[in-house]
Amino acid sequence: MSGQKVSILIPFKNTEAFLPFCIDSIIDQTYPNWEVLAIDDHSSDSSAQIIKAYAQKESRIQVHKNKGQGIIEALRTAYSMTTGTLITRMDSDDVMASNRLELMVKSLQQSGKGYIALGKVKYFSEKKLGNGYKSYEKWLNKLIETGTNFSEIYKECVIPSPCWMVHKTDLDLVGAFLPDRYPEDYDLAFRFYQHGIKCIPTKAILHFWRDYNHRTSRTHEHYAENNFLDIKISYFLKLDQDRNRPLVVWGAGKKGKKISKKLINSQVEFFWICNNSNKIGKDIYGKTMQHYRLLKNLENPQIIISVANKEAQEFIRDYLSELDKVFAQDFFFFC
Repeated sequence: MSGQKVSILIPFKNTEAFLPFCIDSIIDQTYPNWEVLAIDDHSSDSSAQIIKAYAQKESRIQVHKNKGQGIIEALRTAYSMTTGTLITRMDSDDVMASNRLELMVKSLQQSGKGYIALGKVKYFSEKKLGNGYKSYEKWLNKLIETGTNFSEIYKECVIPSPCWMVHKTDLDLVGAFLPDRYPEDYDLAFRFYQHGIKCIPTKAILHFWRDYNHRTSRTHEHYAENNFLDIKISYFLKLDQDRNRPLVVWGAGKKGKKISKKLINSQVEFFWICNNSNKIGKDIYGKTMQHYRLLKNLENPQIIISVANKEAQEFIRDYLSELDKVFAQDFFFFC
């Protein structure tokens, strides 16, 4: 085998219907120097038996039991056994493009350390995909094409899980799978951002996301909206807030209220504004909702935007542009 070895980490639980497609897509890779660390997270179906049968025929596949419970513990278990210098993840219900490993290894070899190789993604499903998934796929792939993923990290998870690959030394640098924080992929994305790991742009679709009703990201409480907001606010206050500048939250809808309540509970001072005339002047959580024109009177504010409506976002962008505000420096979209 030639080239650096790639360690592929695969937590799995009760995905017997999809595992063969996943493992076959790895065996069919054009890049041969890989190992699979498949970790059974206490499956109650035949998943473990299926992958053990593969392991009997394919020496590059190892199967182990999760030393703990859940995806994070499974990733830690897998990571502790890796012998590769390059690390990637795989979900047991998804499918790799046949050239995924080859292209990612080549990208990392050309770029060196301090970079993360990515691939564009495509959803597939036996049922009709919802508009939300289509929009997320389009938005994420546009970022991946330009390598500007971290510019919009406060909107959604900008690193396509599990379609990434890094040098093991870089994964160790950012803390690998040590934090007990879900959603674990979003938390890891923020740690890549925190440590200045750069995204390598690509136009290649390298991963196929399977959508179905009982997919973990759809059903488990670890991936509820509040957990995403907790991570966004925590990292914003840690990485991007300038405490010498006034903080502003724009938006009084459901998400704006959640963000504001979390800031209040964290004893963070902020101004609350909106462009909804029905809410201006109202008292919410002990704070008075103010008109967005307040921004003209604030010296060098930082603005968290919680407004999801696309037309309203365009209005906000245009208004802030008139005030010479810079995206991802002066204002940040949280949805």
